[in-house]
Amino acid sequence: MASSSNESQYLGGALLASVSRSFYLSIKILPRGVRELLGLSYLLARIADTIADAAEVPSKLRLKHLQAFLGMIWSGIDREKILLLQKEIIPSDKAELKLLTKIESCLEWLHLQQDEDRRDIVNVLEKIICGQELDIVRFPGASHPRALQNGAELDEYTYLVAGCVGEFWTRICCRHLQHYAKIEGERLCSLGINFGKGLQLVNILRDMPADLRAGRCYLPADELKVAGVQQESVMASPESVRPIFDGWLKKAAAHLDDAFQYIEAISNRRVRIACILPWAIGMRTLILLKQNYPLSTDKRLKVTRAEVRRLLFLAPVAAFSDKFLRRMRASLTRAFAEAQATDIS
Repeated sequence: MASSSNESQYLGGALLASVSRSFYLSIKILPRGVRELLGLSYLLARIADTIADAAEVPSKLRLKHLQAFLGMIWSGIDREKILLLQKEIIPSDKAELKLLTKIESCLEWLHLQQDEDRRDIVNVLEKIICGQELDIVRFPGASHPRALQNGAELDEYTYLVAGCVGEFWTRICCRHLQHYAKIEGERLCSLGINFGKGLQLVNILRDMPADLRAGRCYLPADELKVAGVQQESVMASPESVRPIFDGWLKKAAAHLDDAFQYIEAISNRRVRIACILPWAIGMRTLILLKQNYPLSTDKRLKVTRAEVRRLLFLAPVAAFSDKFLRRMRASLTRAFAEAQATDIS
């Protein structure tokens, strides 16, 4: 049961590490006062993500289970619905399968939280699940890619599945950590939103080939039309699509510039370390995407483990030295500019 110390330690430790990949590296660095809340929120979002991503399960069934899960987030545990979900959603990934066996424990842990924290967790999960449902409805698994209609839909999606997490993260940290940041209120939340949107946009651009094969085109249909590209034939017209891709790459870079401003505003050093790592990985991924256009390469672009280890070493130094942090930013920005110049030439 999540009410036991051992179970909550397992949920926020070994289980979280097994399903969160690089995000766990940030979570475990956080101060205890926010680590459990953000870890719990991630686990709940990951449960919803596992349901939404079960591509072998019909869309209507996934939508039904997402709504049932959201209902339990609002109102409490329904064991019959949990058992049905576990019977009908069977992920191939062992860590995700284990996660679904812990739905009840995660929900119990949620409903033990203080009212204000629980309301914020419920609010962010409502938005995340809304984004997942939109994704299922917009991309029903067609044999040919279907595109989002316009840039507003892409911006909405990146907010619902990631930007709202930056907003939520900011509210939780401001509530539980004294002197959290040098700026407050709407400006800090706005930077936090763009932090999340930037990371999500990087992931979307990196994963574009796989998404297209699965029938999902996040590049807007109105922009494709101007470029003379049919949404069903994006993969067959890589060079025609590239200017659109580059435009959204620049948008991601602008969001990650806001992410840097967010990091610079944070006073709490442990949270700074936790934020520097995903920002730096995001910037390194942007550079890779500029150097290797995803539709023109067969390899999946990903920052190497060795580079992640290097960034893990540099993050604490940058967290305690504004001068080093700015040097780190200048180096990454310069590398991105050089990649752009090489591409143009």
